[in-house]
Amino acid sequence: MTCLGRSFVLGAVLAISLFALGAEPGRAETLHVTMEQIAYAPAQLSASVGDTIQWDNKDIVTHSATARNGAWDLTIAPDGKNSVVLKSPGTVDYYCRFHPNMVGQITVKPRQ
Repeated sequence: MTCLGRSFVLGAVLAISLFALGAEPGRAETLHVTMEQIAYAPAQLSASVGDTIQWDNKDIVTHSATARNGAWDLTIAPDGKNSVVLKSPGTVDYYCRFHPNMVGQITVKPRQ
């Protein structure tokens, strides 16, 4: 059997084994946070590296999603949306620059 043939067979065996075990590589998700009544909902969120967080502003005023660690600073107009892809694990506290009492937290886990 050629090297290419062996590689194909090994790949097929691995794919079948993973399928049989029910294993599926982690897929990135898009998680939504609503800005409404001068609050984030949900205010606390768990996500994985590679996931996208999308903020949807349902208020009549502009908001921001500003990470306290400087990772991002998004401005979201009324009825607008904005998003960020999470790049590293850890806990990110964020707030609205325009309404500092609006606070949120994302716990970012490594992708499994």
